Amino acid sequence: MLALLSSAAIAFGVSILATPYAIRFLRRRNIGQFIQEEVEGHSHKRGTPTMGGVVIVVAVLIGYVVSHISFWSQESGFGFDVRGFKAGGLLVGFAFVGMGVIGFIDDYRKVTRERNLGLGKAAKFGGQLAIAGIFAWWAVEAGVTTGIGFTRSLGINLGIVYFIWVLLMLTAAANAVNITDGLDGLVSGSGALVFGAYTIILFWIFRNDSFYGRFLATELSALELAIFAAALFGALLGFLWWNTAPAKIFMGDVGSQSIGGALAALALLSNTDLLLLLLGGLYVMETVTVIIQVISFRAFGKRVFRIAPVHHH
Repeated sequence: MLALLSSAAIAFGVSILATPYAIRFLRRRNIGQFIQEEVEGHSHKRGTPTMGGVVIVVAVLIGYVVSHISFWSQESGFGFDVRGFKAGGLLVGFAFVGMGVIGFIDDYRKVTRERNLGLGKAAKFGGQLAIAGIFAWWAVEAGVTTGIGFTRSLGINLGIVYFIWVLLMLTAAANAVNITDGLDGLVSGSGALVFGAYTIILFWIFRNDSFYGRFLATELSALELAIFAAALFGALLGFLWWNTAPAKIFMGDVGSQSIGGALAALALLSNTDLLLLLLGGLYVMETVTVIIQVISFRAFGKRVFRIAPVHHH
């Protein structure tokens, strides 16, 4: 429990204190947001510092790593000890940072081109598939079940199809959160809620290994997953202070894609794949509105919404 609290508190502290420095740094270098011209009422957002997701990524990693350092224990008293990192946390960290790197490259290209156009669809999707493919291989090598679950495993073994499922989950989640990122505080606020829920869920799994299986609870370490989720919860809350309306900084693709990658990774490793559809219902809804809009316009020449995703409508 102490590791959970320290992970969230440290990530929150780093995020809320470092973000104003990031705002000044980005402003000095004219790294600002390029808006969609067709979105009414957003002209005042042009030039607002972006790529703030870098602060989120750094805060999460610091919170996660420092939570493994102990200066006191009930058995031995004061002393310095570093608890080992387990496969679960490293896998989530890889998905989180990997998707964040793709988002960073996308943001950087937008800034250098001075347009709201970053990586091409093929390059972005190819990068996401590469991260998802490595994650799937690593998860199987670590002994992660290739089954699918809701609140626990449903006993359905996907076998080789698991690789395709991982590719779908990671790329879909990263793009869904990216699509949702468009209003002040929307992703940082909703993301904090989802990661807060996963912190509770994963700690519950850790404390009930007889019900959820020893591998998930101890060897893969549901506690490691909970610590990472807690760090994300804290970092997003700290960032939200500066990102809420009127936003002083935006997270950019580096933030939204890393968040999506972490969400999918936590769901896959905890056997709550299908539960993510409910916990991340906002992201599902936003993505569905885009799909509906595209199908309607191409098939019938009409738009269902004034603009998609629906938060702009």
